[in-house]
Amino acid sequence: MTRPFRANTQPFVQDQRVSGVVVHRARLADETAARWYGFGMDASQDICAVVPQGATHNRLAGVAVRESFLPLPPPILVNGVPLLPPERVAIDLARRSQRMDALPLLDKALHSGSCTMEDLATEVLAHKGLRGVIQARELVAVADPRPESVQESRMRLIVIDAGLPCPTPQLVVDYFRLDLGYEELKAGMEYDGSSHMTRDHLRADRRRMNYLASRGWRIRYFTDADIFHYRSQFVSTVRSLLR
Repeated sequence: MTRPFRANTQPFVQDQRVSGVVVHRARLADETAARWYGFGMDASQDICAVVPQGATHNRLAGVAVRESFLPLPPPILVNGVPLLPPERVAIDLARRSQRMDALPLLDKALHSGSCTMEDLATEVLAHKGLRGVIQARELVAVADPRPESVQESRMRLIVIDAGLPCPTPQLVVDYFRLDLGYEELKAGMEYDGSSHMTRDHLRADRRRMNYLASRGWRIRYFTDADIFHYRSQFVSTVRSLLR
């Protein structure tokens, strides 16, 4: 099967390790395939491939080959290179990743357009009984294509896991957007990463926040330290915001 693909695959096509995968009739999988589809979480350039369970295969230099417990579906061909389908890649990774990485990955898979909610919901059913499938099933139920950063997805997951109402990602308010928000409560959350530290971005942020404050919106701001080191305080802050 061949699907249209938008990313720049040329560096991979020229990689001799990929040629070895094609020759040995494996499929690119896991983070390697995720990068091709546009939702990789790992910047590593390692090559990951999968073969049917019990299949004999030669060692491929620079390629991590694993056997698949599930039957391999027909490959998706990208520039002649065989990949696992994107929904299979997403669920495989969601099962084996840390929870704080798994939801961002599923969000990115949807955001990339390489698979749909229906694709993920159908695929996760095929993984019944495999390690990590409970986590994958829970996270597929709350995955969303709207977040525009990994940290926005992580913030949303912390809120969900705390038992608080799920905020709307990229909530549109008049001419502006909030990373996460509750429209009825006029309450929002913003993630401040390094990109917010430029002068132009700071000016735009202040104009946006002053406008929202003038219309009764209450906003709380968070950084990576809140996500990874001060999670309890993060939850307390959001809980107070929602009262």
